[in-house]
Amino acid sequence: MHQGPEPPPGRPKAASAPSGGSEPRAAGSVGVTYIGRFAPSPTGPLHAGSLVAALASWLDARAAGGRWLVRIEDADTERCLPGLGEHILGQLAACGLIPDEAPVWQSDRSALYEAGLKRLVAAGLAYPCGCTRREIDAALAARGVAHERHGERVYPGTCRDGLHGKPARAWRFGTWKFERKVAPVPAPLAQAAIKTIADEVHWTDRRIGPQRQSVASEVGDFVLRRADGPWAYQLAVVVDDAVQGITDVVRGQDLADNTPRQILLQRALGFRAPRYLHTPLVMGADGQKLSKQNGAAALATDTPGEALAALQAAASALELPPSTASTPHEALAQWVAPWAALYNPRP
Repeated sequence: MHQGPEPPPGRPKAASAPSGGSEPRAAGSVGVTYIGRFAPSPTGPLHAGSLVAALASWLDARAAGGRWLVRIEDADTERCLPGLGEHILGQLAACGLIPDEAPVWQSDRSALYEAGLKRLVAAGLAYPCGCTRREIDAALAARGVAHERHGERVYPGTCRDGLHGKPARAWRFGTWKFERKVAPVPAPLAQAAIKTIADEVHWTDRRIGPQRQSVASEVGDFVLRRADGPWAYQLAVVVDDAVQGITDVVRGQDLADNTPRQILLQRALGFRAPRYLHTPLVMGADGQKLSKQNGAAALATDTPGEALAALQAAASALELPPSTASTPHEALAQWVAPWAALYNPRP
């Protein structure tokens, strides 16, 4: 069984199977023992918004009597900073959020993602793409579609029928082909065909309710891996959730838009879909969500008092009652029952 390279000095070693195994668990579906996770990217320290997701996922696991895992999503090595994964684990520990198994690191798991991509290629559901962002924008502009800042570039299907001499820059998922299992549409007609044949992905979030999206028309054939090596978030997270047997994904609402893409990949790879709960976003003074990209301040967790204050703020964002506890561990214990009653209580 492939276990990946040894972690760098000082890094906690990834757990062995079942959590760090190489095959998806048969139990990776709703209705079995609860397994949840928190999966931060080490592009910056934890901030107030990311602690909301961490606290929510921990409470959801505890309220269900299940297990809570931590996965450091450092597959995109260009954006991840050395030592930040360990720093994030230290911040979580200071807040009393201790995973039930040793953390896993995506940078150790490339063989799992490679196997997933090969399965998609063999099924005719992944293909190489040679388009640059500028070429995609030009193709969309020729059809009267302007790319909006922070919006999706709906891939126009240029390379679906081959690279035509261009070098491959990425591998893409054949969304248009999988959603209806129809034969590939020639590139010039792809957009018109998508508008008329694409199905919608329907799913229900435990907090924000029924959701739907036509991935083919709203996103297009999304990237699975870039030619320079890094694995795309969509493929890595789907493979990891299946391998770790994740039954419930609790994360920030800014990731809700990714869920339909992940559902398609789960179906294409034969994985069972987990349940989803997307938590409220923490907004900054400028009205924008707090994020590492816009310079959100790192959490202060050096003392128990600072950690408790950070947890109290995260609990407030989740509409949980104030805690009278004097330590993070006591506060966490007090919030388990209110969480179970507040967010889609289980029968």
